[in-house]
Amino acid sequence: MTTTHPAPFTGPELCRLEAHEAVAMLASREVSPKDLLDAAFARISAVEPAINAMPTLCPERAYEAADKLDYRNTSGWLAGLPLGIKDLDRVKGVRTTFGTAAMSDNVPDFSDHFVERLEDNGGIVVGKTNTPEFGAGANTFNPVFGATKNPWNTSLNAAGSSGGAAASLATGETWLSQGSDHGGSLRTPAAYCGVVGLRTVPGRISTTLTSGASAGWITEGVMGPMARSVRDAALFLDAMCGFESAVPFSLPTPATPFQQAVIEATPKVRIAYAPDLGGFGAVEPVIRKAMADALTKVEAEGGAVIEECPNIEGLEKTYRRLRGIGMAASYAQMPDAIVEQVKPTIRENLAYARTLTLEDVTIAQVDRTRIFLSVQQFLQDFDVLACATVGAMPRALGIEWIDDIEGEQYEDYLGWLRFAFLATTTGLPAASVPIGLSPDGLPIGLQLIGPPQGEAKVLAVARAVEMAVGGPLGPIDPIVGQDRP
Repeated sequence: MTTTHPAPFTGPELCRLEAHEAVAMLASREVSPKDLLDAAFARISAVEPAINAMPTLCPERAYEAADKLDYRNTSGWLAGLPLGIKDLDRVKGVRTTFGTAAMSDNVPDFSDHFVERLEDNGGIVVGKTNTPEFGAGANTFNPVFGATKNPWNTSLNAAGSSGGAAASLATGETWLSQGSDHGGSLRTPAAYCGVVGLRTVPGRISTTLTSGASAGWITEGVMGPMARSVRDAALFLDAMCGFESAVPFSLPTPATPFQQAVIEATPKVRIAYAPDLGGFGAVEPVIRKAMADALTKVEAEGGAVIEECPNIEGLEKTYRRLRGIGMAASYAQMPDAIVEQVKPTIRENLAYARTLTLEDVTIAQVDRTRIFLSVQQFLQDFDVLACATVGAMPRALGIEWIDDIEGEQYEDYLGWLRFAFLATTTGLPAASVPIGLSPDGLPIGLQLIGPPQGEAKVLAVARAVEMAVGGPLGPIDPIVGQDRP
């Protein structure tokens, strides 16, 4: 492992800044929102041909928002900072395709709750980031915009479903970019692209529910912040979270900002370490070594790392059943004309979902409670549980999903994502934080799973890890035309 930065960054110097640094300059009037928009759009124009991370832009809307902010002075957590929104979420007046050809011309007449909150906090949307069709899959490609490429080697997969968000951050297109997560949809691309991704707890960030078309009581899919540093992820979460009365389980804004936990982070953390979650999934040697090296550095700074794993028996079957329930509900009201056009893997997921029995549904709810209690009690002795974010390094761009890791074979695209299942099933917060680069120059992430409603704890430990390994990585120019060794 190495933390030496191998790639240059030739973009505007403003794009090199961390988000909190840019916000401080906005608040002090050293720069204006228009200055940052100019830098962002220049960088997007320069790198999009290589990575295809943000295929939909809204410059006119963004500059109009900047004019309004300038008129009333910059305010809110973000003070005029440009950012990206995933193409699964609605921004008023901006093309929102969900990555499906059947909705390629869709332009919503409203924004989702969290987008409104971000804009109320001074965020300026510059565009929509690429995603697989309806967010299903961990390789970001779709029939509308094509594939997003990994900035660290554009012949490789950027992961998904928040692959566009991760790639846009890694190349300095934006300072912050929103993601969402069910089966690791923001954690896996964060690991592959060398950025930070935080899966929040259900209810922390609210999206808009529409009567007859939303399943608001299903909690496995959540929003989350993505950024190049832990402090910036906390800033983004502060700007995104808040109570919405029209959303079940919505949580109130915490009394203490999440950024405070990062600012006050101490190296004296207590981490339970289970690299493969007690044999739950295969992990490639390069990732095992990276995690061990990073945690050795955490120990050298005063942290405690204890190899121990909670009992997670039945996790995969439970997750798959919960996901099936959610799939069945999400597609129940979708017009047949749309469902008939989706990719084969989604149709296969729906076919599985429709085989679930009442007993399957009942057992899934009982088992998720058992697993939750096991992990919740386990974490009373630790700050977080650390494990792999994903067990394999990126594969070639054209491979839809990884079917073999260290001889462990998978029959569908969920298998290689299994390290994402635990936080989703239990509703616990989890982050992927970069811990360095492989000998091939590719980023590797470490997953940290925290206690109930414990995003602040996860962020504090993530900052301790980030400091120990010498992060964050910072933005890079895309590395084009390399072949995987």
